[in-house]
Amino acid sequence: MKIAIDIRGAHLYHGTGIGTYTKNLVKHLLKIDMKNNYDLFYCGENPQEFKKDNTNIHLISRKHSSFFEQKYIPNIIKKNSSSIFHIPQNGVGYKDLVSSDKFKIIVTIHDLIPYALPQTVGKSYLKNFLKQIPYVIEQSSSIITVSEYSKQEIIRFFSVDPNKIFVTPLATNKIFKPLNIDFCKNFIKEKYNIDYDFILYLGGFSKRKNIYNLILSFEKAHKNFNKPTKLILLGNIRDEFKILNNLIQEKNLQDHVIFTGFIPENELPIFYNASDFFVYISIYEGFGLPLLEAMSCKKAVLSSNLTSIPEVVGDASYNVNPYDVLEISEALCSISNNNLLKNSLEEKSYDQSKKFSWEKCSCSTLELYNTVSKEIF
Repeated sequence: MKIAIDIRGAHLYHGTGIGTYTKNLVKHLLKIDMKNNYDLFYCGENPQEFKKDNTNIHLISRKHSSFFEQKYIPNIIKKNSSSIFHIPQNGVGYKDLVSSDKFKIIVTIHDLIPYALPQTVGKSYLKNFLKQIPYVIEQSSSIITVSEYSKQEIIRFFSVDPNKIFVTPLATNKIFKPLNIDFCKNFIKEKYNIDYDFILYLGGFSKRKNIYNLILSFEKAHKNFNKPTKLILLGNIRDEFKILNNLIQEKNLQDHVIFTGFIPENELPIFYNASDFFVYISIYEGFGLPLLEAMSCKKAVLSSNLTSIPEVVGDASYNVNPYDVLEISEALCSISNNNLLKNSLEEKSYDQSKKFSWEKCSCSTLELYNTVSKEIF
């Protein structure tokens, strides 16, 4: 059987949930499946990392690399007579692709943020998503999603047969693991001049990430910490940054809330390990990969109790209502001031993280490929 997969997201969405999913899914599929042949469509550097005896890698030029390009990849797929085409990045860019008795489409839909919270999505992406996704869902033989919550969202917005939707949770890269804390603290002291205790956030600055409420909560809490502790916000400075920075100035928190800007992926485990604990009070997630990264590093987690997040953290997190600033501030104090609680959460989070693996994800996906293939042959 010939399986085509659009893996451009491994490069174009590097550092995001979609990019991490695409890269790791394909690499682990190629470890376990030597029987089927794979056509892989890629546009980044180092395509050799996907090279196996049963792969044919199509390097897509910059001219055709956009996800809004409609014709180039579908034309190649038709010429190569692929049996299955898997679209791992929500299906944007394939509104003209048509399934048939001998050609089946599988799409991975990570979330439906453009439907649930359209005000948090860029206008161009929103327009294309709302226009194209209904068609792709209709044409797909099966839909993969990353949480039970996202499955229910797909059913809610599109009335899809639940039996058509398969949940394969994400996992983390192996670099996210417990490290020597003294080494980690010394590293960020030497490179970033961070020589203080801190609570960590990582995950972007879109409005749905709820950083505004996090800053308000921290402003209430930090004076009640048993030791001086800052809040570090990791990641590219964009989206709501100006609004958040104005809030920090207004609350006179310039010395207490720190934006680091971009941090290389290989250094993220060092920040996780060096932190006191991790906080993530998003109001909407399809999965919530940073939570799993933090738990894989054996860090205590303070998280939202909404959408997919309870699935990821289980009973290993201190869960809060993300709209309740007072509740969040009290939770920040509780974890910061209670070492027994923090240590307990660390043990639970590490145990919870072991439930997720790319091996499980890839095996479930391959099983679906084989099931769909029976509809063809």
